[in-house]
Amino acid sequence: MPTPKKGKRLGGSPAHQKLIISNLATALFEHGRITTTEAKARVLRPHAEKLITKAKKGDLHNRREVLKTIRDKGVVHILFTEIAPTFAERPGGYTRITKIGPRKGDNAPMAVIELVTEAYKPTPKAAKPAKTEAAPAAPVEEAPAEDVVTEAEPTEALETEAPAAEEAPAEETTEDTEDKA
Repeated sequence: MPTPKKGKRLGGSPAHQKLIISNLATALFEHGRITTTEAKARVLRPHAEKLITKAKKGDLHNRREVLKTIRDKGVVHILFTEIAPTFAERPGGYTRITKIGPRKGDNAPMAVIELVTEAYKPTPKAAKPAKTEAAPAAPVEEAPAEDVVTEAEPTEALETEAPAAEEAPAEETTEDTEDKA
């Protein structure tokens, strides 16, 4: 017996949910954007992104895997020839969910899920310049470290005087005990 998946179920049965996701993905790839409920959009997003990732690989095995979900060969052709090449450089995040107002009839929260059409611009990593700036900053900090050493010398002198004062009472107590004996 198959184990039910975690989370809410969109339809009444696992088969119904699978068909809902399949139909939503087909409509998304056919039209580029669809309006649906927020819950359906959130469930559709990871499935659609996995299908696009398979389409980016473009081999026969992945085409057959996508055909298991999307039954329309025309939409699969569009996915592999038009949609996947536009996302060739993008590492993920192929879809966008935008919340819109509630539906008039039943006040259900609605959302638009769409394919991202903007060109992907990889952001330069700011961590590398920060490391180069940290190296010059270290020698600047060395100068105050020398001041700290000079300030520490007088405290060492005070520390050497303090143990002498502590030793003196200790000697007196030993003399007192010797006198008593």
